Amino acid sequence: PAVTSPCKILKCNSEFWAATSGSHHLGTEEAPEFCTALRAYAHCTRRTARTCRGDLAYHSAVHGIDDLMDQHNCSKDGPTSQPRLRTFPPGDSQERSDSPEICHYEKSFHKHSAAPNYTHCGLFGDPHLRTFTDTFQTCKVQGAWPLIDNNYLNVQVTNTPVLPGSAATATSKLTIIFKSFQECVDQKVYQAEMDELPAAFADGSKNGGDKHGANSLKITEKVSGQHIEIQAKYIGTTIVVRQVGRYLTFAVRMPEEVVNAVEDRDSQGLYLCLRGCPLNQQIDFQTVRSAQATEGRARRKGPSLPAPPEAFTYETATAKCREKLPVEDLYFQSCVFDLLTTGDVNFMLAAYYAFEDVKMLHSNKDKLHLYERTRDLAPGNTAPSGTPPALWVVLLCLSQCWLGLL
Repeated sequence: PAVTSPCKILKCNSEFWAATSGSHHLGTEEAPEFCTALRAYAHCTRRTARTCRGDLAYHSAVHGIDDLMDQHNCSKDGPTSQPRLRTFPPGDSQERSDSPEICHYEKSFHKHSAAPNYTHCGLFGDPHLRTFTDTFQTCKVQGAWPLIDNNYLNVQVTNTPVLPGSAATATSKLTIIFKSFQECVDQKVYQAEMDELPAAFADGSKNGGDKHGANSLKITEKVSGQHIEIQAKYIGTTIVVRQVGRYLTFAVRMPEEVVNAVEDRDSQGLYLCLRGCPLNQQIDFQTVRSAQATEGRARRKGPSLPAPPEAFTYETATAKCREKLPVEDLYFQSCVFDLLTTGDVNFMLAAYYAFEDVKMLHSNKDKLHLYERTRDLAPGNTAPSGTPPALWVVLLCLSQCWLGLL
């Protein structure tokens, strides 16, 4: 079943946006109406607070309301009736194509310097993480985890078990918050879940709002319900989100200057795209073997746990992955790993599209393929440093064969 959240923050966001959009400049006569909308917004967030703990979009909205109330001298006490809905006037910011120079990263930030260095981060499959430093890891990271957290945007993913009781997880929810930036964009939230890949931000808009440089942030639907792309030109960033099968994949191209733009570098300890997964969240063979043994025993006791859609052997898994990934790099090895672990052929497509996104987003074409893990695990974890990827998969296969004899 698709993951559904009782947190109604997106409804609160949409109601506030619908009540206040359409005016480029807030006049004095509109201030009371705007404050009324803010109080209604705050009341809506309080109603859903209990079910929104840990939701990044919720906490962002709460802080945003406080900031807006201070900016417009709004009293927290007063009417909260929903104001009339406004319509967009002709020539609304959704249609404007002109943007100030500061809203184009390469023109403004690097006018008198060398071109910026771009980096890539991607998350796909069971899940597999490629960091901004080209480290490749396979992780558990069940639940909500910050993927990116800097001065310009936050990205949070939620990973859920592929099968009940399984150690294999995949991304079921994604939240992206673009922070308000000068005269370019208002704060915007994008949220996707399994079987729901919107082609718009949470407030229904497709660009950065009412500011003059709004079109420096745009969302484009490439394939309905399967593939969207977000261009944030004001920070030189491109984000690709896909739904493959039931789960989501994420890929980003971002300048190093933006990656490292943080107030407190020590606070980035769990920023996965930069730091990688914590050691205790990285998957090793012993963990996988133990989880598979548990699932096997549970299935022998009764039908309470569903079997994988298809059982793959090492030979059939490698043959299937070669159909889309002819080069036996870590994307190929990840494909084989996921087919053996989940039995779901959609994970083969996830690895394929993840590599397609790397080809589009990575600035160094010599580093598209990775052939060995670039970060060794702590002693006692998986295979020792330098273990070839082919042996990595063979070991997993042997573990499954051993389980089959139990």
